[in-house]
Amino acid sequence: MTSRERVILALQHKEADRIPIHDGPWGTTVARWHKEGLPEDQSPHQYFGFEFSGSGCNNSLQLPHKVLEETDEYIISTNADGAVMKNFKGKTSTPEMIDFTITTKEIWEEHKPRMVMNESRVNLEQQLEANKKAREAGYFCTMSFGPGFTKVCDMVGPERTMIKMMTEPDWIKDIFMTDAQLCVDIAEEMMGYGIEFDAGWIFDDLGFRDYGFFAPETYRELLMPAHKLICDCFKSRGLPMLLHTCGFNMEFMSLFIETGFDCIQPLEVKAGNDMLKLKKDYGDKLAFMGGIDVRAMAHEDPDVILQEISSKIPIMKQGGGYIYHSDHSVPDNVSFQQYCRTMELVAEYGKF
Repeated sequence: MTSRERVILALQHKEADRIPIHDGPWGTTVARWHKEGLPEDQSPHQYFGFEFSGSGCNNSLQLPHKVLEETDEYIISTNADGAVMKNFKGKTSTPEMIDFTITTKEIWEEHKPRMVMNESRVNLEQQLEANKKAREAGYFCTMSFGPGFTKVCDMVGPERTMIKMMTEPDWIKDIFMTDAQLCVDIAEEMMGYGIEFDAGWIFDDLGFRDYGFFAPETYRELLMPAHKLICDCFKSRGLPMLLHTCGFNMEFMSLFIETGFDCIQPLEVKAGNDMLKLKKDYGDKLAFMGGIDVRAMAHEDPDVILQEISSKIPIMKQGGGYIYHSDHSVPDNVSFQQYCRTMELVAEYGKF
């Protein structure tokens, strides 16, 4: 059975030979693993048999990148959306947000004409070649996007975004919709060029610990139409939609179903998500991907990860609808040996 066949069955709530697997170790984690036994000529994707292959695109304002300051420890630069970010070298971390270009509706209106499809947003030839190789290898091929709330926070600033969602909602919604339309235009260009996808995948973080960043009603009014625009593009072609959303999102599930999402990932445990409850409440309508606590992987007691996997996967896999993934990404406090043990347990408890 190919990866594509296995993932499609999971998304259709059917049982395959085993649950599909995928994950996202940090770059510093991969570097550690190469020192601890991962062959130098292999990636974790190759070594562990991860089953997804993704294509991406450039949905930025396409402003010039400028390095403002560089030391041995960090780089401060202006990115393609006009935000000044501080990125640290030699470690994986969230960039520090320093300043922003898009701070008012008027400035947005000046830059908005840049948010249109052009040939520099995606290398069609390169993507087509990579897509053909991935499909020949049997991978489940996705088109991945980063629009929506997270994108606007990075472009406008988190505090400003959340304030303006209340005080100038039409402005923020216009950014959401403009960005979503650009993503649709890029996807249609790629599919029209012959690039074949098995699903679309939106990346948009909507919560922190125990709470969403905003109420479900706000999601319905401001952000849901943008997500739905992208979902409709893929659903009209009979393709499923996945949503990556970090943080707490238990209260959004019914709206995710209404929007058109078929699978939710990564179901962060430390943020308060209860994957087993989600399976019970929504397992007939949603598939789930993730929910395996990375803190358990890193724990010095091997029984902790055994308990984590043995208490979740047997329930989550029933009737299909589950894909293994960590509950976010794999940090560099997880050793290669610990992750190998994790994957052994996933294989043991993930068989049908």
